Amino acid sequence: MSRLQYALFTGCTAKQSTPELLSSTLAVADKLGIEITILEEASCCGASHLQDFDEFLAHVLNARNICYAEKLGMTMITICNTCQLNSAMTKHALDSDPKLKARVNEKLKEVGLEYKGTSEVKHFLYCLVDEYGLENIKDKVTTPLSNFNIAPFYGCHNIRSTDQHHSATYGENAYAPTSLDRLIDALEGHPVDYASKNKCCGFHVELQATHTSEVLAGNALLDAIDNNADMVVTPCPLCHLKMDTYQDDVSKVMGRDVEIPVLHMPQMVALALGATEKELGLNFHVQKASQIFGEAKA
Repeated sequence: MSRLQYALFTGCTAKQSTPELLSSTLAVADKLGIEITILEEASCCGASHLQDFDEFLAHVLNARNICYAEKLGMTMITICNTCQLNSAMTKHALDSDPKLKARVNEKLKEVGLEYKGTSEVKHFLYCLVDEYGLENIKDKVTTPLSNFNIAPFYGCHNIRSTDQHHSATYGENAYAPTSLDRLIDALEGHPVDYASKNKCCGFHVELQATHTSEVLAGNALLDAIDNNADMVVTPCPLCHLKMDTYQDDVSKVMGRDVEIPVLHMPQMVALALGATEKELGLNFHVQKASQIFGEAKA
C-alpha cells in the first residue's frame, strides 16, 4: 500500500496533561509506516468553551489550524474527540457558508493565511480503521492482546453530531458504533459489549455539576467492570482524564469500588505492535496500568 501522510493536530492535552497519548500515537505511526507531520504552529481548538463565549473567534482559531494542514496539502488528523468536533464544526460551517468563510478569511489575512477548505479533518481512529485498514494492522501485530477483555468507550464528540462527522467517520452509526470494537478484534483482543460504551464520560460538566459528572463516569466504568472488562480504551484524552483520574471520587459517589485501567486508543494499538514501555507511557496513568505491559508479553 502507498505510504499514508497526515498533518497531526495534537491539541493541548496530548502535549501537556497526557504525554503518553502523543508518544504512543507517534509509535503507532512509526510501526505502521505512516508519515506524521506535527502542526507545531497550531493552537487550542477552544475546547468547547470558547465556542460558548465567542463563536466567530472559535471559527477563526480552528480555521487557522486547518490552514496549516492545507499548506502541507495533507489531511489534518486529531487525537482528541473534542478537537475533532470543534475542527469539524468550523470546517462544516465555513464550507457551507461563503459569507462566514469570507469574514473568517478577513481575520486570517492579518496573519498571512487563507482558509480554502481543501484539507479533510479526521480522527486518527478512522485513519487506522478505514484508511490503513484493519487487515493491514492485523498483519503487523507482534503482541496479540488475547489476554484481555477490552471495553471500548467511544465518548460523545467523535461521533456526534452525525451530520458533521458522517464523512470523517465513514458513515459510522453514532448510536451503535463499531470502529473501536473492530480495532480491538484486529489486535486479537476481546471486545466487551456493554450499554454505556457510547455514553458521555462527564468531563465537560465536572466544574458545573460535579455529582452528575461522577455518576456519568461511574455508570460507564461500572458497566465495563460488570461485563468482565480488564481495561477500558477510549479515543479521547478528555474521557481518559475523567475516567482515569477520578476513580476514587467516582467510587465514593457510586458506593462501590471502581478500579480499572483506562488506556488511550493509540496505547492499545502500540502495545499490540510491540512498542516499548517508554513509548506506551503507562506509568503516567493515575489508575495502575503499568502491569498491562507485562501481562501482554506473558
